[in-house]
Amino acid sequence: MMGKVVASQVIVQGSSLEDWKEATASWLYSFVRLAAPLDVVGLEKDHVQAMQERKALHTLLAKRQEDLPPRRMKDSYLEVLLPLGSQPEIREKYLNVHNSVRFGRILEDLDSLGVLICYTHTKQEMQPRSPLSIVTALVDKINLCKKVIYPDCDIKFTGNVSWVGKTSMEVKMHMLQLHDGDYSPVLDATFVMVARDPENKRPAFVNPLVPESPEEEEIFKQGELNKLKRIDFSTASLLKMAPTAEERNVIHDIFLNTLDTKTVSFRSRILPPNSVWMEDAKLKGLQICHPQERNIFNRIFGGFLMRKAFELGWATACSYGCSRPFIVSVDDIMFQRPVEVGSLLLLSGQVCYTEKNYIQVRVHSEVYDADTREHHTTNIFHFTFISENEVPRVVPKTYGESMLYLDGKRHFAAIMKEI
Repeated sequence: MMGKVVASQVIVQGSSLEDWKEATASWLYSFVRLAAPLDVVGLEKDHVQAMQERKALHTLLAKRQEDLPPRRMKDSYLEVLLPLGSQPEIREKYLNVHNSVRFGRILEDLDSLGVLICYTHTKQEMQPRSPLSIVTALVDKINLCKKVIYPDCDIKFTGNVSWVGKTSMEVKMHMLQLHDGDYSPVLDATFVMVARDPENKRPAFVNPLVPESPEEEEIFKQGELNKLKRIDFSTASLLKMAPTAEERNVIHDIFLNTLDTKTVSFRSRILPPNSVWMEDAKLKGLQICHPQERNIFNRIFGGFLMRKAFELGWATACSYGCSRPFIVSVDDIMFQRPVEVGSLLLLSGQVCYTEKNYIQVRVHSEVYDADTREHHTTNIFHFTFISENEVPRVVPKTYGESMLYLDGKRHFAAIMKEI
């Protein structure tokens, strides 16, 4: 089955209640009816009632993956049109101060579309409501080939499931924009989604994926390689392993270049020309997590978190480079724990690596419990920006900052290999 729908925004089970209120518009309602009927996940009801009813869906879960019918890549393929050009009344939501499209909104749409594609892959014709809860596990990468997304030209999203494990699915999505009668590529995205039981408590099996051609075999094989790369990257994390010999030399060279030659002391440091101390290259933000941004599980919609993190990351890069930055890539966003409604969400944007006019920004997201005064990390976001002008070199001073510097350098090197 191939799907083609028209919408102002891709809205599915993971989306916020505010978005569902907007879905009363007729042009969006037609999308919902075509691609994601509300009763598939119970979103036509109050979330408390919906969650109570979803408990009974446990009996519909497969005991083994082998019990589920295999799917083809084209079974989950969807096209979604965002009619910014033909329906100007929806532009305001997507417009930024530079008269281009807000990339944070695109992140929300990609997150929702990824969930929708996975529901399409796992849809059972005999089941009126899906027993699965599809949630975003991580954003593997988003690479852009256009600096500017125009607010008055239609956008088309396409995507399908490209790899399947036992309980997880890789989704590849593409975004194109209409220019002179043709759609030209804007970005490619790879997300990993996981299936959970009806109450989002335990893993659940998903339909296996069967490639049908040599090209699809290659895509599926790449999905396996992506999984192995993520494991290797995690294993080599600086939180687990010491830096390599080459990386230790990099940090020591930075240390030597910042020593005060007059005092010849380990404690006395001097900032080199055209440089900024890392401690002076950060911005922080606070978000109160209101109910309007919740999903059916009474937790904060992942796309909303990505938008807020990106906007802080952009502001951090803008402040650092003193000029407008453009997003080049997003990678390795891991959703470590959910954000509950009512949480105080603390966001910290840090420039952790620079090279010429590139700025690597890391945004750390954590929730603060005012009762226990405990902090818990929820997400780490990595954004690569390119500035209009060459930027100062960011310089670490402490060992912890040096590890952030090396981590940013690793992410930047991986991105440069891709683009």
